[in-house]
Amino acid sequence: MIDKRVANANVAIEKLFDGATILAGGFGTCGIPENLISAVRRKGTKNLTVVSNNAGAVGLGLGLLLETHQIKKMIASYVGENKVFEQQVLKGEIEVELNPQGTLAERLRAAGAGIPAFFTPTGVGTMIADGKEVREFNGRKYILERGLRGDFAFIKAWKGDRWGNLIYRKTARNFNPVMATAADYVIAEVEELVELGTLVPESVHTPGIFVNAIFQGVRYERPIEKRTIRKRA
Repeated sequence: MIDKRVANANVAIEKLFDGATILAGGFGTCGIPENLISAVRRKGTKNLTVVSNNAGAVGLGLGLLLETHQIKKMIASYVGENKVFEQQVLKGEIEVELNPQGTLAERLRAAGAGIPAFFTPTGVGTMIADGKEVREFNGRKYILERGLRGDFAFIKAWKGDRWGNLIYRKTARNFNPVMATAADYVIAEVEELVELGTLVPESVHTPGIFVNAIFQGVRYERPIEKRTIRKRA
């Protein structure tokens, strides 16, 4: 029997090295691998390339690694909520590669499926197409995008078992599932580590075959990225 459980986030990232490429799941501050990000900050691993839908927020998520200048390059879709990231880009302290959100998701999915590249119409005629092959299919232009793999994937799930089978909850089922298929070493942190047989097989979103290590996270903050309230009547 295969037991992929590790004690905590610090143990889970023991293999992480300087210059690694990390796929970090989540959307905004929802479904982000909070424990793993904090562990990387403590470890001090540097010159990282991080692939994520966004760059976190000030003091939240990947924003913690930006504050310590551990990230060398961000490959992302939406970065507008992080002033620290904005300042580092303007000062030339960090590289950035912006991807349309759908393209980013498909690059990850393609890599996980063993597809090295694909054509998409998204970005044709814009800066996104600079330096990329353009071909015409059925009278419409498409640009070539390459699959995107990582050395590590940091995944956040709701429930998981010791074999690494995972279930995500609601919006946390965003970039996490595709990232779990597209890295050489996949680490999952879960809110609840359950016994084998607890998870209904038909409900499993990420089969354990993709996961290398799993642990139960602690002290999840579930921060609100942008709080909007209305005055009481």
